[in-house]
Amino acid sequence: MSASPVTALAPDPKRWKALVFIALAQLMVVLDATIVNIALPSAQEDLGISEGNKQWVITAYALAFGGLLLFGGRIADLWGRKRTFVTGLIGFAAASALGGAATGEAMMLGARALQGVFGALLAPAALSLLAVMFTEAKERAKAFGIYGAIAGGGGAVGLILGGFLTEYLNWRWTFFVNIPFAIVAAAGAYFVIREPEGGRNRSPLDIPGVVLSTLGLVALVYGFTRAESDGWSDSVTVTMFVASVVLLAAFVLTEAKVKSPLLPLRVLTERNRGGVYLSLGLAIISMFGLFLFLTYYLQIVKGYSPVKTGFAFLPMIAGMITGSTQIGTRLMIRVPPRYLMAPGFLVAAIGMLLLTQLEVDTSYAGLIMPAQLLLGLGMGTAFMPAMSLATHGVEPRDAGVASAMVNTSQQVGGAIGTALLNTIAASATTAYIEDHAASATTPAAQKLLAAQSMVEGYTAAIWWAVGILAASAVIAAVLINTGAQNGGQSASGDGVEDEVKIPVVAH
Repeated sequence: MSASPVTALAPDPKRWKALVFIALAQLMVVLDATIVNIALPSAQEDLGISEGNKQWVITAYALAFGGLLLFGGRIADLWGRKRTFVTGLIGFAAASALGGAATGEAMMLGARALQGVFGALLAPAALSLLAVMFTEAKERAKAFGIYGAIAGGGGAVGLILGGFLTEYLNWRWTFFVNIPFAIVAAAGAYFVIREPEGGRNRSPLDIPGVVLSTLGLVALVYGFTRAESDGWSDSVTVTMFVASVVLLAAFVLTEAKVKSPLLPLRVLTERNRGGVYLSLGLAIISMFGLFLFLTYYLQIVKGYSPVKTGFAFLPMIAGMITGSTQIGTRLMIRVPPRYLMAPGFLVAAIGMLLLTQLEVDTSYAGLIMPAQLLLGLGMGTAFMPAMSLATHGVEPRDAGVASAMVNTSQQVGGAIGTALLNTIAASATTAYIEDHAASATTPAAQKLLAAQSMVEGYTAAIWWAVGILAASAVIAAVLINTGAQNGGQSASGDGVEDEVKIPVVAH
């Protein structure tokens, strides 16, 4: 069977300039996920946010962002990706200004929720613009290499920037810093991006799908967030999980029946895309947990300042950029994606495995730095083909919602990772203290026990993260069977060529 025909007029000559502004917007969204964590203690003190409510500074953003991603992706397909992208950027800048100028708890939480709403418009539009603008195999590989490096390494950059801004300026600048990012990206996008024609999905909006998916995802993300603070057996936690299962099951049934679904099931049921969403979501669980534990370990156990902690993550960023742009980009058009994703996740798992050896007095250069390099290298190599494959071969009208599914798997994975691994760490820490409390009779011994129990908790959780990364590698190896992303033979050996469905038609 031959590949379907491609309308291949000259590609947009400004596509590489457009990539700069798309990448800048992506960096802003990813930065925001970690930059606020560093500033939270200072903001909490200034605004008088109670201890019980401080988690809502993170949760308000996560709920709005995670819950509305599918809706944002569909809006991009319906309304046009460029228009959605620019609107998302302007709204994100306004919400960031509101957060930076916050005078109290309510204003801060409202600003964070608004950031999440506009982030949910922005993130799928950015990825789907890449999907429809870069269709030639080598160019697509390079573009997604840059995007993958930013998606993977941006969180660590947020830790560095957050540390600098909080330590030398003020926590408010962790919000204000988004404004120049957003203005430059919006202005650049408005003047440079020329969206290919023929990619709109003008079908009526699936309102039941929007309501069910939003409520289902919000319940799921909140359930995991609640589990972290109140425990897995808490009645509200259990209710949220039950509600999310019922709502998401109803969503799937609705999508199978309605004429113009919010998430066409063809996007999910194609085995390669399904494999990407699942393996990427699991890998993010490990990464989010690690960011958290390593930050606490370096600051509390090792006594690093926020800035020094941020710089301590540089090897991971270097590894991610190398894996994404040098390994993934160069090999993606030559080998099937599973030959990059499965080994990539395994290399990351080996890096994570090294971190199970953490002790109170562990050498940074001897263990933490090489572990981070392996983690970054593996994740960068795996992320890059995953980001590209998630939108490869989708019909143009589905590009926005397929992109939203990548972001959704990452967002839900992040919420699960933080809650699940934190709970495991807390249980292991408590058990260690109970077992060794009797022998800690002096203040010095008690201080050492506190540090040792924390490290014991981190390593117990990191063992789980190793297993989760190994599962990601197995899923990638088993489910993903497409060939190299150049329209060639499929990896399954059936002689069927990958269809190239995205038309390249410049304005």
